[in-house]
Amino acid sequence: MWLFLLIAAFYFLLLMGVSRLTAGEGSNDTFYRAERRSPWWAVAFGMLGASLSGVTFVSVPGMVRTSDMTYLQMCLGFIPSYVLVAFVLLPVYYHLGVTSIYTFLERRLGRSSYRTGAVFFLLSKFSGAAVRLYLVCVILQRLVFEPLGFPFGITAVIILLLIWLYTRRGGMATLVWTDCVQTLVLLAALVFIIAAILEAEGWGILDAVTVVSDSSMSRVFEFQDWTSRQYFWKQFLSGLFIVVVMTGLDQDMMQKNLTCRTLHDSQKNMMINGLLYLPVNVLFLSLGVLMYLFAARHGITLPASGDEVLPLLCAHGYLGSGAMLCFALGISAAAFSSADSALTSLTTCLCVDILQRPDHQHLRRRIHLAVAAAMLTFILLFRLIGNSSVIDAVYTIASYTYGPLLGLFAFGLLLPDRIRPAGRTVPFVCLAAPVLCYMLSTLSSLCWDYHFGYELLLLNGALTFVGLWLSSRHQTCLSGDVPSQT
Repeated sequence: MWLFLLIAAFYFLLLMGVSRLTAGEGSNDTFYRAERRSPWWAVAFGMLGASLSGVTFVSVPGMVRTSDMTYLQMCLGFIPSYVLVAFVLLPVYYHLGVTSIYTFLERRLGRSSYRTGAVFFLLSKFSGAAVRLYLVCVILQRLVFEPLGFPFGITAVIILLLIWLYTRRGGMATLVWTDCVQTLVLLAALVFIIAAILEAEGWGILDAVTVVSDSSMSRVFEFQDWTSRQYFWKQFLSGLFIVVVMTGLDQDMMQKNLTCRTLHDSQKNMMINGLLYLPVNVLFLSLGVLMYLFAARHGITLPASGDEVLPLLCAHGYLGSGAMLCFALGISAAAFSSADSALTSLTTCLCVDILQRPDHQHLRRRIHLAVAAAMLTFILLFRLIGNSSVIDAVYTIASYTYGPLLGLFAFGLLLPDRIRPAGRTVPFVCLAAPVLCYMLSTLSSLCWDYHFGYELLLLNGALTFVGLWLSSRHQTCLSGDVPSQT
């Protein structure tokens, strides 16, 4: 454990050194947009790590027991979606020269839509980031800090304090480069853990490829059962819309893309990032197959939850002390990479969209600290409640709140400029759509045994779109702009 703390201290000093070199004077333009000087290749590589949270590090390998490698169907849907984001959304953002992407909603649909979109992003990002970081804190507490006698509260404070320290001045200018470091650490940890399993079993790389491909868990495609959550077209289309919403319509991910020098550079970054995502997830899923085969060959009793399998194998020394060290560093890098960008984008959204004080540097610093403190408070509340159903509910709510963003942007992009929703109805439409989705999801599982998967996001966005369109029709009729009857 002391070796981990020593390496972790060196790792943090490296991040602080990067922050020192990139932050400059810590101006708002540096914090929000990195002065639009980021090289596209650095943004592309760093975004790969930012899109893989600490929960992904344990969840993707663990899912092969119940769904094999069918997650790759969704990853295939990511590829055309990255093309869509690169050549449809990015040109809009660069043309407008925005700091926050939700400024588009104000210029196209009005202030009510702008504020509503920003609020839904805040709800989605804050709740989702808090839950993900809490789960990573729990894993690190069990692996590292509990054996050293540290209480959970101190663990959470240390992690949030470290993230706040290296992001508080440079913001995006720092994150572009620290994300590169963290992506490198994450991928190195993944490769090392796979190598540890191969060494323990006496397998070479070609042996591992054969073992994985021969396993029943290597199944990728599901075309037979259309009611299954793993059905190909559900997964593929869900993957397409997930990237559009959680990358193209997400201030967190787009803020990094908008730091590139030109639109062309940003498009290159987006395309390379999309292509890298598939092979990285093949590695994660292959790790899952290998770890289950390893456990079966050695008679290891595994927990019921797939998320706990990799931490178990690493923490109990089945793969050696090196694997445990790499797992702790890898999950720390993944947690830092996703949490630091969430902290920065939430600060940006509050300062630019909600308070509309983008030029106030002291306010931005206070907001940045307040967001970190609020996230710490939520993590400690999750620990105090200690009820997984409450945490699951918060995470589910976060997934539902992305649908209205999809509906708002689709309305603004697809319909003529003359059509605008009635401003006062926008918040109600965006609240009603997730509620209706939840009711339909519950009803379908009870009455027809049909279980919605990620396609619920598409339904949520469609309901929002229809509601906004109906409100625009109502507004037109009230204004007397009705076609004449001849």
